[in-house]
Amino acid sequence: MVELREKWPILGRHEQAAAWLQVWQDLGRAPRTIDAYARGLAEYLELCERERLDPVRATRAHVALHVRELGSRPSRRGANVVALDSGAGLSNATLQQRLVSVRLFYDFLVEEGLRQDNPVGRGRYTPGARGSGQQRGLVRRLVKLPWIPSDEQWRAVLAIAAAEPVRTRLMLALAYDAALRREELCSLRTDDLDPGRRLVRVRAETTKSRRERVVPYSAATGVLLSQYLVHRATVSRARGGLFLSESRRNFAQPLSLWTWSKVVRRIAVEAGVERFSTHTTRHLCLTDLARMGWEVHAIATFAGHQHTDSTMRYIHLSGRDLAEKFARGMEHIHAQRVALLSAGAEGTGRPR
Repeated sequence: MVELREKWPILGRHEQAAAWLQVWQDLGRAPRTIDAYARGLAEYLELCERERLDPVRATRAHVALHVRELGSRPSRRGANVVALDSGAGLSNATLQQRLVSVRLFYDFLVEEGLRQDNPVGRGRYTPGARGSGQQRGLVRRLVKLPWIPSDEQWRAVLAIAAAEPVRTRLMLALAYDAALRREELCSLRTDDLDPGRRLVRVRAETTKSRRERVVPYSAATGVLLSQYLVHRATVSRARGGLFLSESRRNFAQPLSLWTWSKVVRRIAVEAGVERFSTHTTRHLCLTDLARMGWEVHAIATFAGHQHTDSTMRYIHLSGRDLAEKFARGMEHIHAQRVALLSAGAEGTGRPR
């Protein structure tokens, strides 16, 4: 809690807020989850202080005011971001995330007997046509398709990536090949990879669903991995984190999520494809799998999704089953994309 109070001093001025976050820490929630909760609650408490309001006595009108402020906040990314679904600086998904912190905080106050109700609420069931219906919360939830680059945009990104160090090219290749999330990629350890079978184990503690999975990667990515391991040995021969920082400040330490985000952001800007992010390779891989006719359950397993929708459970497949399906239906597509990443693997990387 000391680190959170240093980052968000307002938490130290609200006893119940600090107690609520301490409960989540004691329950073993991931540090990034705790940080997200702290940020969302801190922003709400700032509004309460400006309005000279005790958050324990807040009403739905105060929460609505908070939503309005979030919806009109300028984006940190500036004018490059246009037509956001919130109508201004925060996307609908970010608004939902911020409200989760406030809702859970009031759940805690209700459970502690400090309030009778939760001003955020969980929405009401609204029946629809033909027997359908949905839960409507305080802010309407928008479901949007993920953005993926066109072939021309993908080639522009790869043209910039081709001149990157082998570590960067391997990370991009693995992120695409295995549809890895940012944290899953940066958290890989040397013993998570099986070069002989070209399989990578994604540990449960690094995944969003907290479910372990084993997925394959292509032969071209295997070549990049071999080259990177030779280079990694010049940085550190110790087992542990696969991707190591080479900066003076954090030399031989595991590469942080934020450093990887900055690397991808720089590549995206140089390529002129500013919507490209650390999650884009995952979206692109899963879309390619769907285009090749993979069943939805197989894609869900490959991606580590807990379920495909509210009525469908995803089916576990072994790493071997996935590898066979991968080789039969997708290897040529992956090989084509990853070959561009691995092109000129020797001597083309520029130092970073």
